[in-house]
Amino acid sequence: MSLLARKIRLIMKLRKSGITDTTVLAAIERVPREAFIPPMFHDQAYEDMALPIERGQTISQPLVVAYMTQELRVNDRHKVLEIGTGSGYQAAILAKLCRRVYSIERHKPLLILAEQRFNELKIRNLTAKIADGMKGWIEQAPFDRIIVTAAASDQPPQPLLDQMAEGGIMIIPMGRDKSSQYIYRITRHGDEYAYQQLMPVRFVPLLPNVARNEPEPSPAERDADGEFFFRPGQALQPA
Repeated sequence: MSLLARKIRLIMKLRKSGITDTTVLAAIERVPREAFIPPMFHDQAYEDMALPIERGQTISQPLVVAYMTQELRVNDRHKVLEIGTGSGYQAAILAKLCRRVYSIERHKPLLILAEQRFNELKIRNLTAKIADGMKGWIEQAPFDRIIVTAAASDQPPQPLLDQMAEGGIMIIPMGRDKSSQYIYRITRHGDEYAYQQLMPVRFVPLLPNVARNEPEPSPAERDADGEFFFRPGQALQPA
């Protein structure tokens, strides 16, 4: 089966699973997920499953990406902050839907590779940096929407709450352990925040600070096209 046929099959599955926002489905259709995973997994790019990426991380399953994006309720006027760039796939989806995306990653090697992908796909309304995502991006605040792709324990970081615009929405996984994590939608009304529990998930924990002592991707870690090549045997962290 071709990648196109697999993509069509995935879109149909997402529809049946409750993804009804046609703009989200269109963005998923337009963004090539295979561009955000190592070549050895390209034949699985449009399976509804998490897949290994660089530095022992994973790219979330398409249903989770689609669901979080749908619940973010984003439109083309919004400025969006993403915490956790990862492979760059979620950011690329958001860039199709909003005015501007600001993305923060704590692992420099991941951001280097993500930015390569953004350039290759000519995504121009996206700015990313290495920083402590728990502190947000104060210079660009407030944000109409915030999405966090790692799990807080029981409360979102206060700086992220502070950087939400009036009427803004945050989508964030929370839970003290992976068996009790849920996605929450948080809406700001003045100084008050309304919380709504959504679907159960399993994400890596949201961590402070910038990851240290990480080498940049070496030539040995890249394939012939310059992309990072996942080395079998690396420990994986489920998303």
